[in-house]
Amino acid sequence: MLIAIPKEILSAEKRVAVTPDIVKKYIDLGFTVSVETGAGEGVFISDSDYQNAGATITHDVEKMCAEADVVLKVKQPIFNEQKNKHEVDMYRDDSILITFLHPAAPGSHEMVRRLQKKNITALTMDSIPRISRAQRMDALSSMSAVTGYKSVVMAADTLPVFIPMIGTAIGTVKPATFLVIGAGVVGLQAIATAKRLGAVVKVLDIRKTATVEGDSLGGKVIDFDIPQELVTGRGGYAKSLDRDWLEKEQQLISSILKDIDVVILSALVPGEVAPLLITAEMVATMKPGSVIIDVSVDQGGNCALTEPGAFIQKHGVNICGIQNIPGRMAVHSSWLYANNLYYFVENLFKKGIDTLDLDDEIVNSSLVTYRSEIVHEGALKAMK
Repeated sequence: MLIAIPKEILSAEKRVAVTPDIVKKYIDLGFTVSVETGAGEGVFISDSDYQNAGATITHDVEKMCAEADVVLKVKQPIFNEQKNKHEVDMYRDDSILITFLHPAAPGSHEMVRRLQKKNITALTMDSIPRISRAQRMDALSSMSAVTGYKSVVMAADTLPVFIPMIGTAIGTVKPATFLVIGAGVVGLQAIATAKRLGAVVKVLDIRKTATVEGDSLGGKVIDFDIPQELVTGRGGYAKSLDRDWLEKEQQLISSILKDIDVVILSALVPGEVAPLLITAEMVATMKPGSVIIDVSVDQGGNCALTEPGAFIQKHGVNICGIQNIPGRMAVHSSWLYANNLYYFVENLFKKGIDTLDLDDEIVNSSLVTYRSEIVHEGALKAMK
């Protein structure tokens, strides 16, 4: 069984799916490993580092992927300009793909259909259930921790004012106010980072259990009175709200936006399109120079004006739709992701490297396409 590791081609993506120490672990499981030349250069891993770990280096990514039983990636396959071919079309029919696919996001639907047509067994690392057995496979949490930290740093770099309270001979500069929407792993790391920088931090999450954690980190909780049975799904993740409750949440957010300097948007429902929480009209009420970092953009975004992959300005507000924030901290992100991915693969093939354990809860939750069918619940819901 051959595992292929192509170089990531998404713009500004420096991460790699496998590090040399993990290559050795795959070989110990019985796999052979082939790595595209230069795959690790973004994280300062040379081709010789991979070779010394037992991998084969190849210059022809198309040939490598066509021969591979399993392709491991960081981000979803996209069109390869150099090859003038979509990455999916390079994969062997009936092969296995494991990566972040974000299958419910509108921009992923065409790619998911390509996987379906080629009868590829595709598994997405963003749908691993939040159960104790899956913790070391939970790449979404690993990357979310990086994203939460980096999103605040990016906002600080863009914001035209101080974040902490600053005393001067002229007077005292008031601290910036952050609003963190979504107190999952991203949000909690954002709260902690913003507090360390000296910001006043407000936090909003429809789940009261999540706001308790935000409060413990120093965030000022904004109450949203909603029955908790409507908001908490399997594993403690948020559930989608119906239209009436979503409009109530938008109204609550709208009432406080004019006083906010930075909004970190990280409200997500696993495997589904991100809820729209900030409309274009709401953006227009914000302070000129304020910043929105929409880290939910991979699943459609929480802000109506977010442009995937771009940092834009609308109504004087800076809106970040950068899609691969963890890729901007590539060394630690790659180390975390490579380990998460290894444990996922180990669990996937625990019955032997030629047998997929599709009855496993973790595997079943992550499955997107199988036997020429789209089977991912969130993707099917979004594609209707």
